[in-house]
Amino acid sequence: MEYLMAAALLPAIFLMWYIRKQDRIEREPTNFIYSIAALGAATTISAFILEKCGESFLTMFLPKTDIVYIALYYFLVVAGAEELGKFVVLRLRTWNAKEFNYTYDAVVFSVAASLGFAALENVLYVFIGGLSTAIARAVTAVPGHAMFGVFMGCHYGLAKRAAARGFKGIYMLEMLKAFLVPVVLHGFYDFCLSAPDWYWRGVFFLFYLAAIAVAFVTIRKLAAEDSPVDLDRWYDTHSSTDDMIDKNQPE
Repeated sequence: MEYLMAAALLPAIFLMWYIRKQDRIEREPTNFIYSIAALGAATTISAFILEKCGESFLTMFLPKTDIVYIALYYFLVVAGAEELGKFVVLRLRTWNAKEFNYTYDAVVFSVAASLGFAALENVLYVFIGGLSTAIARAVTAVPGHAMFGVFMGCHYGLAKRAAARGFKGIYMLEMLKAFLVPVVLHGFYDFCLSAPDWYWRGVFFLFYLAAIAVAFVTIRKLAAEDSPVDLDRWYDTHSSTDDMIDKNQPE
């Protein structure tokens, strides 16, 4: 029993450690990160309810074997329900938190919510499927959720900076991207694994490797370019001519 629990949780713990390790300027309190992860785990309940409701609705019009049903179910129902829960946790728990003062913080927070969800989901799957399931999910599902979180956090951080600088249009666009980009990636991930034609497995393999690689590069880039989201602190650390001109432009 203990080894199954460890097998289920260790991938999420390792990935969270790696993401936090990249935060070289100001790491957030561990308890704050735990609270985000716990709330992310709790969204498995809302996701389950929404997925059951969505499944019942779709089966009124389409058989489960229909390719259109599969696409709608995984893009709109599963990905939509799961990423919505993470996004709501992120927005409610972190947006006004004093800990959210650097752009890379958004990635840490988003991945924490995603891995909280992934960890609890993984425990449930592993206790049903055993060690082989733990191994398979350790290299697919758990990194996949972390990857969705990276892209959510990337746009969430840009939204925070845009809001601090008073750019409402950019803020709204980036918030929309923070939700929709992970939904599309998540939906395509699940669709490739569930589509009836065998060649979708090959598409999944290429997609997964590419997405993980891009996420890794994104993490390194955002960590290296980490800077304050607060308007005054931003200009204190970016005092170039272009930045000063931009600062004085009317909103």
